[in-house]
Amino acid sequence: MTATEILERLVGFATVSRDSNLALIEWVEAFLDEHDVEHWRIESDDVSKANLLARIGPATAGGVVLSGHTDVVPVDGQPWSSDPFTLVDKGDGRLYGRGTCDMKGFLACALAQVPSWTGRRLEKPIWLAFSYDEEVGCIGAPRMIERLLADHPRPAAVIVGEPTLMQPVVAHKGATNLRTTVTGRASHSSQVDQGVSAIHVAARLVTKIEDVMAELKAEGRVDEAFNVVHSSLHVGKIAGGTAINIMARECTFEWEIRHLPQDRFEDLLGRVDAYAAELQAEMRRRAPEAGIATEALNVTVPALADDNNAEVLSLCHELLGERPAGAVAYATEAGQFQREGLPTVICGPGSIGQAHQPDEYIEREQLEAGERFMVALGERLGHA
Repeated sequence: MTATEILERLVGFATVSRDSNLALIEWVEAFLDEHDVEHWRIESDDVSKANLLARIGPATAGGVVLSGHTDVVPVDGQPWSSDPFTLVDKGDGRLYGRGTCDMKGFLACALAQVPSWTGRRLEKPIWLAFSYDEEVGCIGAPRMIERLLADHPRPAAVIVGEPTLMQPVVAHKGATNLRTTVTGRASHSSQVDQGVSAIHVAARLVTKIEDVMAELKAEGRVDEAFNVVHSSLHVGKIAGGTAINIMARECTFEWEIRHLPQDRFEDLLGRVDAYAAELQAEMRRRAPEAGIATEALNVTVPALADDNNAEVLSLCHELLGERPAGAVAYATEAGQFQREGLPTVICGPGSIGQAHQPDEYIEREQLEAGERFMVALGERLGHA
């Protein structure tokens, strides 16, 4: 099967993060079985989702892991001009469908080369590491990485195939999703001295979250390698109150911290928490039951630092030609691999500018570039 044919099958599985990815995993397993490739399923706690680990070539140390996620973001409310889960070729050099660039295109390029790789005498293995729930906090990858390192010889390098237009990326920010709940005291809105408005307090805290970014820039905590040069803090959702004439007892907002590799998530959260403690003390002088609580919605996805990557970066240059290495603001499982001491870079077909959009697409030229990369990788690691 060609990469385009495989991509058509992969896009046809509606693997939105809130749903199961098992139908896709089962299809890939059957494909690998056709070519006598060993593979291992690593399931979620509720067994509704799974990672898939596969090895082509010898069970020896070294080799390259090709890592990518199987889940996609929702299409709800987006004005698609075609069925998001049907690959569409409009004759304009693009292939449309949810996940085409982010990142089933990369998976398709790798799977399309499996027959060729199995026909070669690979001196070092090529690993396929397909994870679940990357889009909601890189939840699946850690247990897959744990199994890889516990049960198999240690790989030499990892390439995460997020869309980078086939340019090597050596750094990305870390990411943590959070939920803050402000609890006040309800009262009639005409009696503002009797209550504590959770909405008003939350508004002050939301403003502080934005102010922290200004503080970071003023302190010179920036990295010019990133298009957003500082760690970013952003509130994406807020809800609270029951009626216009009731002082709100509760307000909840969800937010994120995306930290530079040289910053620590804990330090940035600490700045917000310190101000929250001041607000809470002020609230409790009027309402002892009031409070502010913040919880993490995911385990922090570690940043990827430009470190310990000379060998894998050299491999990318060898296969692609010399290209400048960059940094990206989004987070991936690359930081999780690096945390375990595995040299890691990001490089894959497609543009992140098309990801998560209605009418998401990948340029055919990018898919072809991804295929050429996979062919070259097989030639580099083995003999015909």
